[in-house]
Amino acid sequence: MAMMQRKHGAEEDGGNIFWVTMSDLMLGLAIIFITLFVLAMTGFNQKSVQQQRVKMEVAKKIESELQKQHIDAKVDRMTGDLKIPSSALFEVNSFILKPEGKQFLDKLTPIYVNTIFSSKKLVDNIDSIIIVGHTDSQAFAGLTNINDQFVYNMDLSTKRANSVAAYMLEGKYKPEYNEGFRHMITVEGRSFNDLILDDQGKEDMAKSRRVEIKLKVADWSIATFFGLKK
Repeated sequence: MAMMQRKHGAEEDGGNIFWVTMSDLMLGLAIIFITLFVLAMTGFNQKSVQQQRVKMEVAKKIESELQKQHIDAKVDRMTGDLKIPSSALFEVNSFILKPEGKQFLDKLTPIYVNTIFSSKKLVDNIDSIIIVGHTDSQAFAGLTNINDQFVYNMDLSTKRANSVAAYMLEGKYKPEYNEGFRHMITVEGRSFNDLILDDQGKEDMAKSRRVEIKLKVADWSIATFFGLKK
């Protein structure tokens, strides 16, 4: 009887040891996971801050060079994005660059491309350079349906973006930057989706008609931090 009790007690002790071991293992794994998560988030924040700092530095350089050349392009100091009035590039309802528009891009392109690609820190963090065309919402004769108006302006804004991209690619920037610029550049037409409003909340048609050159930073996630995504 005593032997059976000792055997039964030993089995209970063995079971307790198993569950204690499993509990310790799960706790250890949880601690490791939390530690790695904190490290990843800290690294993510540092990377984001670094990317923002580099973009602001480049935006400042671009803005300074454009001002020296008296080029009418608004630079966002936080993102480095450029806004160019369509009137500086195109005639009304046209996607063909006018002579003044070509002269404008002749001065703008070398400044923009050389400034960006001379900064390895920035290039390493850029996913793409997006040329975005925008229109106002003014109706065209013969198009009474809002969807027809939208599609017409989508086509116009896309063609304008493509005209700018094609001309910039042939610009007089440093030849060694051509391949990198060609791989990064892309175009997009937004029609009248992103109108600019005045102080009264009404559409500013002149400012809404524009071409933007935007920098898209490369995606950087926890998977990237652990080397699971490049």
